[in-house]
Amino acid sequence: MKLTGQQQIPASRDLVWKALNDPAVLQACIPGCQELVKLSDTQMNATAVIKVGPVSAKFQGAVTLSDLDPPNGYRISGEGEGGIAGFAKGGARVHLSDAEGGQTLLRYEVEAQVGGKLMQLGSRLIDSTAKKLAGEFFEKFAEVVAPSPESEGDGEDKPKGKWWKFGKA
Repeated sequence: MKLTGQQQIPASRDLVWKALNDPAVLQACIPGCQELVKLSDTQMNATAVIKVGPVSAKFQGAVTLSDLDPPNGYRISGEGEGGIAGFAKGGARVHLSDAEGGQTLLRYEVEAQVGGKLMQLGSRLIDSTAKKLAGEFFEKFAEVVAPSPESEGDGEDKPKGKWWKFGKA
């Protein structure tokens, strides 16, 4: 399954890049993510509970950042085991570019594969769930990174928005 999309984020490309590399922000934005632990600058372990149709499973796995091109983009890949539900693996290529008004355009291309019991649910259900989860992630990401009214105009080059919730204010 492949899907593409874009999200306009009301923050500078440098701030968006910092957020894309912050495990606390990623954890807050990944639907169902219960834990995301940074092992190195490019490796993390994740635990997420995902529901696809009637099947709900807790996935544990690894997340890898590769093809790093700061602050223009990277590839994020993940692979997880969900017990009897099966496995899921996939990745996203993320591209950042400047947009009008100091904003950033985040474009993404997502690929995903599932196996085991999840595969029996059918590609339509899996595809619609993947689109929904990707949309939720990028919408939440834009919300978290967007400047909050009290942080606008302070002139500091630091993450803003709702990052205060994640210890980044």
